[in-house]
Amino acid sequence: MPRFALKVEYHGAPFVGWQRQIGLSSVQGAIEAALAKLEKRDHNIAAAGRTDAGVHAMGQIAHCDMERDWKPFRLSEALNYHLKPNPIAITACVKVDDAFHARFAALERQYLFRVLTRRAPVTHQAGLVWQVKQPLDLDAMQQGADILVGRHDFTTFRSTICQSDSPVKRLDRLQVSKHETPYGTEFHFDVRARSFLHNQVRSLVGTLERVGAGSWTPEDVRKALNAKDRAACGPVAAPFGLYLMHVSYPEPLFE
Repeated sequence: MPRFALKVEYHGAPFVGWQRQIGLSSVQGAIEAALAKLEKRDHNIAAAGRTDAGVHAMGQIAHCDMERDWKPFRLSEALNYHLKPNPIAITACVKVDDAFHARFAALERQYLFRVLTRRAPVTHQAGLVWQVKQPLDLDAMQQGADILVGRHDFTTFRSTICQSDSPVKRLDRLQVSKHETPYGTEFHFDVRARSFLHNQVRSLVGTLERVGAGSWTPEDVRKALNAKDRAACGPVAAPFGLYLMHVSYPEPLFE
């Protein structure tokens, strides 16, 4: 059966997350239902990462196996037709080797978290950013972020329902930047690693927001990390500021 890699973009608000759940609306379920319109059978696709409810994606990667040897462009066009009106788009499609696996072949996952600081309610960016009302200190947040980069036991920043075998992960990048926009000041958190624990990115950002607000010091981040205790974590950031931006593989998938 020919295998295809799909680059998927979606707005996470209407969904319980990526993973299929019986009786609930999921991104995986919507794509599998669209595939069933093209080839009438059960489909089971795999993705690079299982995003949570409300989390968005610009560069999620999934793979599917088809009976027909589709032209990649035709497959993406047909899927996009049958995905309507879901806020999901297949932005690229390519035929891959049978050994390719969207999850297990991935070398790095890149997430973006957007924090908007302003007091007035959010209108145009509602559901797309995490709004906080107080100003944030960029330098302080970066100092705290630098402590977290590297290989650590991230138990403090791991959900209690995380199913990963080990809390030890290597965080390759955690860069904070400030951006002035027409609707307010945004802080972007660029987070990269081979893999992540459940709720890890949102836990890191929520903790660093406390540093930016002045409630924590950068050294408090080190203490929380070394505590290896979920109770030591700061508040968990809202899901709708989080985006899966890019997944890297040994060879580029889409030219």
